[in-house]
Amino acid sequence: MSETTVAAHPHTAVRPRTRRARVADADRRNAAAALQRALDRRDNGGSTGH
Repeated sequence: MSETTVAAHPHTAVRPRTRRARVADADRRNAAAALQRALDRRDNGGSTGH
C-alpha cells in the first residue's frame, strides 16, 4: 500500500534536507513575517488606530 501511495504522490515522499530546502524555509519564514507585519498595520488603522 505505501509503495502505491509514494508512486501516486511523489511530492509527499520523504527527502533529505538540502540547502535548497533551508533557503525555501527561510523564504517562507520571511514571507510569514511580512504578512504578519501587514496584518498588524491593517489592524492598527481603524477608527481607534493611528
